[in-house]
Parts: sequence; structure tokens; C-alpha cells
Amino acid sequence: MAKKAVRKTSGKKKKASKAKPNVVMRIRRWVTRGLLAIATFVVALIALYSVVNPPVTHTIWTEWRRLGKVERDWVPIEQISPIMARSVVAAEDANFCRHWGFDVEAIRDAIEGGGARGASTITQQVVKNVFLWQGRSWVRKALETSMTPVVEIFWSKQRILEIYLNVAETGNGVFGVEAAAQRNFNVPASKLSSVQAARIAAILPSPRNRSVTDPSVRTRRRAAAILDGAATIRADGRADCFED
Repeated sequence: MAKKAVRKTSGKKKKASKAKPNVVMRIRRWVTRGLLAIATFVVALIALYSVVNPPVTHTIWTEWRRLGKVERDWVPIEQISPIMARSVVAAEDANFCRHWGFDVEAIRDAIEGGGARGASTITQQVVKNVFLWQGRSWVRKALETSMTPVVEIFWSKQRILEIYLNVAETGNGVFGVEAAAQRNFNVPASKLSSVQAARIAAILPSPRNRSVTDPSVRTRRRAAAILDGAATIRADGRADCFED
């Protein structure tokens, strides 16, 4: 009897030990399937937005909840003054046409500067604005880093810049350069002058704390530098990827 009891106990242990690996394998299988499904959905969404305009972003929705309304008028890049596009590139990502989502030189400079200056490209900012959320976290940065090359594969440089010009925050509750042009200068984005475009680009790092119509000395200096930068990237070919 004792031997039979020992055999039964050992048999149960063997079954239990076999069951544990099966459960682990099932969990791994479901996790893998879940991750693949999420990745497939994200890639499909990126591909869709190459031809369809993003209806809303997390930041726009958050600001709408906070303020009760937002100003945003989507316009195609053909209806945006070329100097506005060049000014944004000069201000935010001068090597936009020469990289595939990451500016290695800017990253190196940021590291050497102790992280005091940013190194995010326009593509990275578009990924953050359209698909993710604001704020700093390793999770968001990891997602941004993984999605940026996919966006560069599916979207043209002109499309990336077009979306950026329409979703970037350009004031308190204001999104896109068309809404900024209308609010600050009472003109459409297609009619912006070089100075007006440079001033809008100059407030992009901190649109809620800087004024387009009453710029500080620092903002005026930055706008002047952006004007020079816009002329430079046009002359040396760094605007060719988004200009016809």
C-alpha cells in the first residue's frame, strides 16, 4: 500500500511539473500574439496616415478638455507659405532632408552638452504628437524610437512636414500654422511673410510661454537666426526634399 501511495504521489508531481511548462508556454504564446497584433495595428495606422489626415492627437484632445475648445485648421502643404516650412525646418531640424528619422550629429552634440539641448528631429516630434503623448518617460521614448523609422519608410519627407505643420502646438490652445497665422496676423498660412513665419517658428519650443505678436528680445533674436537659417537651407539644398 505504501509503495502504491508513493507511486501515486510521484505521478501527481510529474503531471504538475508538466502542467507548469504548458501554462508558461501558453502565456508566452498569448503575449507574443498580443505584441504582434499591436505592432501590426501600429504599422497599419502609420500606413493609413500616409494618405489620411490624423483626426485628433492626444495633446489636442487634452487641451480641448482643459480649455473647452481649441483652434485648428488643417491645410495641405501646398497652401502653406514655403518660407513657413523652411523656417520650421531651420528652427527644429536643419538636417531634416539628410537623415532617416534620427540626427546622429545633433544627438552627439546633445550628449556632449550634458543634455541641455534637445536632439529630437521633426519626424520624432511627429511620432510623439500624432501617436503618443507629451512628457518624458523611458516608455514613451522607446516607443518613439521604434516608430520613427517606420514613419520614415511609409511617409515622404513632404508628408512628415505637412503633418507637423498641422499638429504642432503654436499657442495656448492653438495647433498648426494655419490657426497661428489666422489668430496672430489675420492672414492664411499661404500669405505669411518671412518675418511672420520666423516668429511662429521661434515660439515652437515653448508655445504657451512665448508670444508671436509681442515677442521678447530673446524670441526676436531667435526669429532673426531662423530667417538666416531658412535662407541657408534653401541655398545649400537642405530644403529640396519638401519643396517642389
